[in-house]
Amino acid sequence: MTESFRRDGEYPQGQQQSPYSESPQQNPPHSTPVDSAWPPPPAYEPTPQQEPRARKKRLRGPVGLLAAVAVAAAAIGGGTAYAFQELTGSSTTTASSSTSTNVVPSSKKGTVAGVAEAVSPSIVEINATLSNGSSTGSGVIITDDGEILTNNHVISGATSVKVRTSDGKTYTAEVVGTDAKKDLALIKLKNASGLKPATLGDSDNVGVGDEVVAIGSPEGLTGTVTSGIVSALNRDVTVSTDEGQQEQQQQQGGGSGQWPFEFGGQEFNGDTGSSTTTYKAIQTDASLNPGNSGGALIDMNGNIVGINSAMYSASSQSSSSSSSAGSVGLGFAIPVNTVKADLDSLRAGGSDS
Repeated sequence: MTESFRRDGEYPQGQQQSPYSESPQQNPPHSTPVDSAWPPPPAYEPTPQQEPRARKKRLRGPVGLLAAVAVAAAAIGGGTAYAFQELTGSSTTTASSSTSTNVVPSSKKGTVAGVAEAVSPSIVEINATLSNGSSTGSGVIITDDGEILTNNHVISGATSVKVRTSDGKTYTAEVVGTDAKKDLALIKLKNASGLKPATLGDSDNVGVGDEVVAIGSPEGLTGTVTSGIVSALNRDVTVSTDEGQQEQQQQQGGGSGQWPFEFGGQEFNGDTGSSTTTYKAIQTDASLNPGNSGGALIDMNGNIVGINSAMYSASSQSSSSSSSAGSVGLGFAIPVNTVKADLDSLRAGGSDS
């Protein structure tokens, strides 16, 4: 057997050819035995088997590079928008709608402090003057020139609207569009620029037990931050669509934005009246109080997942002032996907029908 291997230059099936054997073209199987001593001295020249491998490696180079770039982009994609904004100091013209956006600084990712730092500049206090009273609520900046989302019941029937941003500046605003059926409204600041728009997330990705942060102006305390979890999804919340009823309720308790609603067959915070609408809401135990209406419910990446719209207030069952009202962990927010679906209509003037 050994003689045969030396003579033919072959190995049994399954064994690797010796690196010192001559190439198949030079010494094919069953060729005339070589006279020189075995093994022959190694020759530094590529064999036919090596050349295709070299060509294949060269062809794979760009593909491998593209794959590496794709992996790197996927790895850093979540923080790209925030990093760019921090490095350039520029602001986004319109609120982003990407669910992968992480606007929280990496050093504070997943913390309430990080969410508050990143999103608070995008939340405002709204003061609406009514024909015979006033209303206070909150809003969410969605463009750098001052488009702001809020609840319809915050500005309904207003003769003038003033907005205070997180840096203490005050603007006059005009109502662009309202939708009483969804309790949503869009207002626009006059002569505003360089504001920080919030990032609109995806409420379909919200789950029961997820941590959330609420930011608003309860009792006129601008920029108040509270936290909790998502308590339930798809709650049927019923609110008033009657403007006269809204004005009456807004004036109660010193115009602190207390808002009547129905849930589970019971009325909270007063009479909703005969004209009502029902929408699906996110329930949260994050502390919400009168004045939080129109503010933001935020996930731990800093994305807006809801617009806070209704909360149970203990004072509704007594004649005490709204200053004694407190959260009992029953708050509701309009899902941000409902808001995004209604945004074009609001920009066109909305609908109260």
